[in-house]
Amino acid sequence: MQLHHDFAQKLPHLVHSTEGEEQPHPELVILNEELAMELGFDPDWLRSSEGLEFLTGRAGGHAMAYSGFQFGAFNPQMGDGRAMLLGEVEKDGQLWDLHAKGTGLTPYSRLGSDGRGTLSSMLREYLISEAMHALGVPTTRALAVISTGRPIQRGHVQPAGIVVRVAASHIRVGTFHLAAQTDYTRQLADYAIARHYPGSDYQEFFTQVMDTQIRTVSQWMRLGFIHGVMNTDNTTISGETIDYGPCAFMEAYSPDTVFSSIDRQGRYAFGNQPSILGWNLARLAESLLPLFDMDMNKAMDFAQETINSYTDRFEHHRNKDLARALDTSLEIASSYSAAMQLNGPDITLAHRALADAAAGHPTPARELLPEGDFVDEYLTSSPDPSRVDSTMPRVIPRNLAVEAALSSAERGEMGPFREILHAVTHPWYPHPSFEAPDPLGLKGYLTYCGT
Repeated sequence: MQLHHDFAQKLPHLVHSTEGEEQPHPELVILNEELAMELGFDPDWLRSSEGLEFLTGRAGGHAMAYSGFQFGAFNPQMGDGRAMLLGEVEKDGQLWDLHAKGTGLTPYSRLGSDGRGTLSSMLREYLISEAMHALGVPTTRALAVISTGRPIQRGHVQPAGIVVRVAASHIRVGTFHLAAQTDYTRQLADYAIARHYPGSDYQEFFTQVMDTQIRTVSQWMRLGFIHGVMNTDNTTISGETIDYGPCAFMEAYSPDTVFSSIDRQGRYAFGNQPSILGWNLARLAESLLPLFDMDMNKAMDFAQETINSYTDRFEHHRNKDLARALDTSLEIASSYSAAMQLNGPDITLAHRALADAAAGHPTPARELLPEGDFVDEYLTSSPDPSRVDSTMPRVIPRNLAVEAALSSAERGEMGPFREILHAVTHPWYPHPSFEAPDPLGLKGYLTYCGT
């Protein structure tokens, strides 16, 4: 298998050579064998000492540079402060990034950082990203998690770990912020177009990024996913979900739901995600303005017109996704959110109840959605039971079950983690242990990013 360094070779001003720090006692905790073989890796080699050297970044790679609006405040110089691009592999004519996180300090590390992360946070990323993939959401994938053998202080002493993820690319909105500051916007845009949207002009490129991201976030919201840190450096050009830090799944439906420990003002609450995505895309448009048209007035007119269309685009895609999942009309799908907000049910149980209703058993749906007439309205559309059953998952990564599995893994007990991993990567099959919400609820529940 040939390892490429395409991004680094074509855009050397947006990377810095680096290598992972030496680890005291690296051990492969979990390996995604199926994904490894799809990419052309020999799983046995990845388990070898040479393979571990590669996965932990000891063989070298590149830290990627970018800027970002973090909670609305612009940080002009960011980058991979605890991660590195190991390189790319080619599969079916497409390049796929291999990116390791938790490998130690890089030239972009912040003052006071150690460049590391907790084993539990890396296992969280593995679990949630693979669950999202199984649910059909565009996402980075997880190839492996390695325990480094190093204790680190994060509130309490915890074992450190590394996650190696796979993505169509790690080009972010924030990458364009940095390119715009250094006059490399055209080179970056040409590279991103060739890799993700071949044949597009710059205006089409922006529109396609917008629609791709809209489709992804629409799918998040149907499932109740909350990213937690939707900064521009966590918004990809490919449309893939990236960086599973303080993310979580909403259980009881409420647009105000926040689980991220660092989102103290609720900027990235569940219901704010559409507007935040629009805000992020507006920042991308600002970076791309010189490419839209040589006449700056025309460039600004295009950008403003396209951004003005965002809300309608998002609502259309969101209702289209819901209509597909519920096998109903766009009109009935458009009333779904109002019905959920009015009743506040567990979102996954409500989805399954609607699947039961489509199969001729409406009582559970009426019990979960007693206010309003959504269930009766929905049934008038005669949804196909098999189609609804195949789109409404029985299992999501419920937060307290995830925490229990991660706590066990931190103690070296991987059985519970593997059990929940199997459940969330087969979400349409019955898994009674992981289907019910916690009876005590999630009041006070918080997630952390592991830095």
